Amino acid sequence: MNCRVGVLEGPELLKYSFPPPHPLNASRAEAFWKKLSETKIEKTTLSPKMATAETIELFHLKEHVRFVQKASEYGSGTLDHGDTPAFKGVYEASQYMVGSTVEAAEQVLAGTVDHAFNPVGGLHHARRDSSAGFCVFNDICVAVEVLRQRHGLKKVLYVDIDVHHGDGVYYSYEEDPDLYIFDIHEDGRYIYPGTGSPSERGSGRAEGTKVNVAFQPGASDLDVYKQLPKLEKFVKAAKPEFIILQCGADGLANDPIGGLRYTAEAHGAIGSLLHRVSHEVCEGRLIALGGGGYDSQNCADAWVAVVSSFTKY
Repeated sequence: MNCRVGVLEGPELLKYSFPPPHPLNASRAEAFWKKLSETKIEKTTLSPKMATAETIELFHLKEHVRFVQKASEYGSGTLDHGDTPAFKGVYEASQYMVGSTVEAAEQVLAGTVDHAFNPVGGLHHARRDSSAGFCVFNDICVAVEVLRQRHGLKKVLYVDIDVHHGDGVYYSYEEDPDLYIFDIHEDGRYIYPGTGSPSERGSGRAEGTKVNVAFQPGASDLDVYKQLPKLEKFVKAAKPEFIILQCGADGLANDPIGGLRYTAEAHGAIGSLLHRVSHEVCEGRLIALGGGGYDSQNCADAWVAVVSSFTKY
């Protein structure tokens, strides 16, 4: 069966780009779109959408949204402790980033496409009340709340293979038994944000609904492949109604920030597994988000591998 894959693409998404020499910039998405256009992969182009303040506030505190709006107007300073600089228009850029992730989810729910990919989404460090680690808002958590509050879904699975632990998602839902998390990352003793120990499995009624896999620096595709049976078992046991994959490319070899040594084949393997299992447990409801990655070619290679893995079932 051939699957229809929607890819968010448009100049509006390039606005989420910090001033040089910041490593998170527009070249990442541009390299991905260029490589994708050079393949024979069939895809449907989805136009970027802006999220309203009301939508963003389904997850974020109103005070934080107002803070970002004011910083965006002023155009200088930082939104956190230094990693996430403000610039004129950063609020509007973030609206497009969040809105496009929500659009990806809603197009899948509507059946317009089977799966969807937003290359500038996956900003997993932002908390309800603050920006962090290049992430102004947390589009993942906003999407979770849209799925729940506006579409009546309950159980959502979040899979994160970015080199950094998705702390903004984990700690926001640590006690939520219906938000399942499987997060593979570099050990926090060696890299930001310093969290994501295997002992962090959720708390209270949610204990056991979260899995953190912390790799030592230098881990390769083989280490990822060893986790695939565990991931498949986890997904099938969870029986989610929707799956969100954050496929950051900063775990690939030669990323200037990460210390792992994946190739794009690891991303393709994760994508293929989730694609197959999504059709078994949740009618194929699956979206992917670009996340980190600070070598543009790595981003292109990894993200095209994920999109390709979604096309056939």
